[in-house]
Amino acid sequence: MSENTQDKFTNYTEFWPYYLREHSVSATRALHYLGTSLALLSIALGMITEPAWLLAAPFMGYGFAWFAHFFVEHNKPATLTYPAWSLYSDFRMFGLWLIGRLKPHLEAAGVNH
Repeated sequence: MSENTQDKFTNYTEFWPYYLREHSVSATRALHYLGTSLALLSIALGMITEPAWLLAAPFMGYGFAWFAHFFVEHNKPATLTYPAWSLYSDFRMFGLWLIGRLKPHLEAAGVNH
């Protein structure tokens, strides 16, 4: 699916393979994992130490992810069109990567990991 048809998804099942294809470069995924990890750390620090850390979470998560899209993957972040599905997908991709189960999803989406 091209970027021009990005607004045509009617359900998450259609969106998930697209999301993975938009993260086809392993460096893009690595930067997402770094950003997600730092965002989660910022949330934890904000809850147990200084609440100001909570303000850093979106900058950590989106900063690394958007850098990856603009300078590594050279595409438009899906979060600009599908914010909720993209956020969920980021955590889904991160979780699957952590437990070693992302590869079949990438393969099903046609991504040569």
